[in-house]
Amino acid sequence: MIKIIVKFIIFLMLSLPIVSLANTVLTNHSAGTHYQVTVIADGLNIPWAMVFLNPSQILVTERQGTLKLLDRFSGQLQNINGIPPVLNKGQGGLLDIALAPHYKENGWIYFTYSKPVNHSGATTLARAQLQNGTLVGWTDLLVTESVTDTSRHFGSRIAFDHNGHVFFTVGDRGVRPNGQDLMTHAGSVLRLNLDGSTPDDNPFIKRENALPEIWSYGHRNPQGLSYDLKNKRLWLIEHGPRGGDELNLIHKGKNYGWPTVSYGKEYWGPINVGEATEKAGMESPTKYYVPSIAPGSLLLYTGTAFPNWKENLFAGALKLQHLNRITLNNAGDAIDEERLLKSLNERIRSLAQSPEGWIYLSTDSGKIMSLTPVSLP
Repeated sequence: MIKIIVKFIIFLMLSLPIVSLANTVLTNHSAGTHYQVTVIADGLNIPWAMVFLNPSQILVTERQGTLKLLDRFSGQLQNINGIPPVLNKGQGGLLDIALAPHYKENGWIYFTYSKPVNHSGATTLARAQLQNGTLVGWTDLLVTESVTDTSRHFGSRIAFDHNGHVFFTVGDRGVRPNGQDLMTHAGSVLRLNLDGSTPDDNPFIKRENALPEIWSYGHRNPQGLSYDLKNKRLWLIEHGPRGGDELNLIHKGKNYGWPTVSYGKEYWGPINVGEATEKAGMESPTKYYVPSIAPGSLLLYTGTAFPNWKENLFAGALKLQHLNRITLNNAGDAIDEERLLKSLNERIRSLAQSPEGWIYLSTDSGKIMSLTPVSLP
C-alpha cells in the first residue's frame, strides 16, 4: 500500500509543469483602492530593470550582466544571449532597459550599462534588436565621459519624449565636483536623438566649455526617470547623501545644485552637505526626503486598473523598503505622499506598468511581483 502511495505522489510531481508558482504575499488597500501583491518569479540576481516586450513577456536585466525573458503567466525564465562585457562592480552592471517609441516598426531595445574602460566603468547608452533569443546589432550610442576610480553612482535610467529624443541619467560617479562640471557627463541628464547623435537644440551645444549632450546638471545619483507625455514633463528622482533624496522636474539647461545645495548631511557626522538648501540660479526640488528613502526607480502611472492612482508618481524605495506613491496637482506640485508595501520588507528596485495597467516591481532579493486590483464582494 505504501509503495502505491509513493508511486502516486511521484506521478503527480512529474505531471506538474516546472514553473515558478505564483503566490499572493499581501492584500491591502489605499485611497479606496484594494490590491494584492503576487510573486511571479524568484531567484533572479538583482533584477535592475524591466520592460514589457509584449502582453505576456517581460525582459529583465540583472545587474551582474545577464538578460532574462520572463513569461509572466507561467513564471518561466529564458536566458537571452548577446550582452557585451559589463563592469559588474559596486553599483555598476547591466542597468536600465526600454523599448524604442516605435519598437513594433524598428525593433530597437535601449540599454544603459557600465562599460569597462581603463579598469573602471563608464555609463553607456546602447541599443540592439532581439532575434531568436539573441541580441543582434548591439551598438554603443554614447560611452559617456564619466570614468572615475570609484564604483559608485553610475545612474542610470532611460526615458523617451516620443518626439525623436532619448534621455538618460548619469550619476556623479562618487566625485562631488562632477555635479557642477559641464566638461564631464557625470552628474547629468543627457539628451540624444534616437540614433545617438546630438540634437541641434540641446542647451550647451554651442558652448565651448560644456559637453553638448548635457540637458541638465547638478545631480548626485539619479536612478529614476519618467516622461509625462500628456503634460510634456520630465520627472527625475535621485539619491541624496544622508537625507536629501530629491524629486525634480527637469528643465532644459538648468542646474539642480549638487553638491552646492543639498538637504542631506555628511555620512561621517551631523554636518550639512553644501552651502545651503537653496541658492539663486539653482533649481529647488519638487519634493525632498529626510531621512532618505533611497529611490531606485520612477513610474508615472497612466493605466485604468487603479483609477484613484491615475497620474501619480511611484518610486521604489531601497533603504526604507516600500513603494512610494506621490500625488501631483495639475501644476506639477507634490501635494501628498503614501508609503505602500512596507510589510514586504523588500528593497524595491524597478517598476513597470503592464498592458492592463497593473504595476510590476522587482526586488533586490530577486523577485518579480505584480500589484493587481482586487474586487470586493
